Amino acid sequence: RGHTIHIETQGTVGVEDELTPEQIKNADVAIIAADIQVSGKDRFKGLKTIDVPTDLVIKSPHKLIEKVEQIVNKK
Repeated sequence: RGHTIHIETQGTVGVEDELTPEQIKNADVAIIAADIQVSGKDRFKGLKTIDVPTDLVIKSPHKLIEKVEQIVNKK
């Protein structure tokens, strides 16, 4: 759909592909797809943030992207 995304993972092995402050600053929205507590969410202060369970992302990725597009386009 033409979007650029950056994905950071947090799990038992720690944080992988940690988002840079510049990536966060330039983002339109942050999607937090998690079933556990995520650390560092304060980095997204002032950014539109969507919290969803991981199964929603797996089962309905297209609907999630459509919803994100609606939210972002309400600027």
